[in-house]
Amino acid sequence: MNNKIYLFMVSTAAVVFALFFYQFAVTDYSAKQNEQRRKLGAVYMTLNNPFYEVIDEEIRTVAENHGDILISRNPALDVDKQIAEIKNLIDEGVDLIFINPVDWTKIEPALKYAYAAKIPVIAIDTNVENDKFVACTVVSDNYLAGVQCAEHLLKHGDGGKIALLKHSQARSSIDRIQGFCDKISENKNFEIVAEAECLGQLEVAMPAMEEMTAAHPEINVVMALNDPAAMGAIAALQNARKLESVKVYGVDGVPETKEMIFSHRMTATAGQSPKKIGKIAAETAYKIFDGEPTEKLIQLPTKLLTSENINATNIEGWY
Repeated sequence: MNNKIYLFMVSTAAVVFALFFYQFAVTDYSAKQNEQRRKLGAVYMTLNNPFYEVIDEEIRTVAENHGDILISRNPALDVDKQIAEIKNLIDEGVDLIFINPVDWTKIEPALKYAYAAKIPVIAIDTNVENDKFVACTVVSDNYLAGVQCAEHLLKHGDGGKIALLKHSQARSSIDRIQGFCDKISENKNFEIVAEAECLGQLEVAMPAMEEMTAAHPEINVVMALNDPAAMGAIAALQNARKLESVKVYGVDGVPETKEMIFSHRMTATAGQSPKKIGKIAAETAYKIFDGEPTEKLIQLPTKLLTSENINATNIEGWY
């Protein structure tokens, strides 16, 4: 073999071997590379509400775009389970927790646990009682949502007998109902004649509405803390053949309720943007990681959705 050719083959092989060795030397193929990924936790009051599903999707997208992971938990409206799940996430070594509290006051032990562990917490959709223990709260302007529903009612009615569907363990619900009641008190021809707790759940709101209409057949207005509760009220009123004579209000802007408003089975809803809430909450988390200043409270405006501004082109999706 020609010496030049031999030397060329040897040198080429040496270069290939060196590159091959270098690749394995600088690339970590072990499980350790996954240790660099941040772990974020999210514990919602429930995940049987499409509103929270959308928030979770938005947070997950931002986290995964950063190469990180989101661990979501569903305590199914059980505050003790929610506290236990938050503690478990902290013990698993999460770097930050998003919390949507089942009970805005009783969640505090879990918040203190995170605070002591120096794990930042971002409250989403509803406030906590003591914001000392959270880095940021991202919510809709829930009081405004209630006011918007009442303003519509005042504009389109001279008086009425009102039923309230509430969830008094959630600060968001408290603010919505309070905003509605404060505004509607401007006209003494409107009277609240019945109210019931329903946890914001359709399957609880429906029998609660049945009981209220049986006890107060004069009810002709329903203010529900959210759209699932409003849908439960609508189902009960349909069964009682009273829906046509009752105005039903909600809060959320769920696509299904937009269709009900479009077809005149529901009066109005104060629309929220779960996509914006989720995205802003996630972006705030990365500001915290980067040591950037963040706002303590971020409130997003709601938009009243009625048959006047819902049409075939915007009936799908959230506002």
